[in-house]
Amino acid sequence: MPEPAYAARSRTQEGAVSAAIDNAALPPCMASMDVTPDHGRMAVTLWGELDLGSRRLLPDLHDILTLSDTGIDLRLDTVGFCDCAGLNVLLDLRMHALDQGKTVTVRSGGRAVDRLLDLTGTRELFTGTAGTDTRHAGPSADGDQDLRAEVAQLRRAMQTRPTIDLARGILMASFRLSPEAAWSVLVRTSQNTNTKLHHLARDLVGTVHGSTLPAQVQQQLAAAVASAKSPDGAALGPGSGAVGDAD
Repeated sequence: MPEPAYAARSRTQEGAVSAAIDNAALPPCMASMDVTPDHGRMAVTLWGELDLGSRRLLPDLHDILTLSDTGIDLRLDTVGFCDCAGLNVLLDLRMHALDQGKTVTVRSGGRAVDRLLDLTGTRELFTGTAGTDTRHAGPSADGDQDLRAEVAQLRRAMQTRPTIDLARGILMASFRLSPEAAWSVLVRTSQNTNTKLHHLARDLVGTVHGSTLPAQVQQQLAAAVASAKSPDGAALGPGSGAVGDAD
C-alpha cells in the first residue's frame, strides 16, 4: 500500500484507537499524496486511485487542513480512478474546512475526477477563490444563500452515493465486472443516454424489483457492458442481456 508522504501530527490516544478500528474495516489505500505549504494554504497533490480505501488519508488531510491558514488546494491530475467513495472523501474534507472557516479547492483534475465532479454536480463546491479568508466578513445575504446552496448540494451528493454504489454492485454481479469496469459502464451509459448518473442508478436498482429500463437505455447499457468486457468491443456472450430484462 502506498504510504502518504505527509507525516501526521500526534493525536490523542483515544482518537488514534478509534481511527485504527475504523481503518481496520477499510480496504487498502491505493492513493498517495505530497504536501507543500503555499502562502498560508496547503497544496496537496494526490495520485493513484480515490475509492473507499482513500478514507485512510482523511486523518492526515484533516491535520493538514488544521495546519493551514485558509485551507487546501488539491491537485488531482494524476488520479487515474475516482468513484463515489472517493468523492465522499473530498466532501468530508470540505465539510471540515467549512467548520473551520476555510476552503478546499480542486486546482486541477484528471479525466476521472473531472467527469465525476461534472456528473454529480459538485464541481462548484471546490472552486472557491484560493487564499481568500472570509471568516471575519460581515453578514451577507448573498453569502448566506451561497452557503445554503453548498449545503444542499453536499446533502444531495451524500444521498445519491449509496444508490450509485448499489447500481455498480448490481452491474458487477450481473455481468461479472470489476468495480472499475462497472463504474465505466454507468458513466458511459449516462453520457450516451443524456441521463443524470444518479437517475440512471435509481432506475437500474429498480430493475431488481421488477421494473424495466427504457429500450434506448437497455441498448446503450448492453453496448457499454460489451465494451467493458471486451477490449475490441465484441458483442456480449449468451446469457448477458440488459439488466432491465433480468428477473
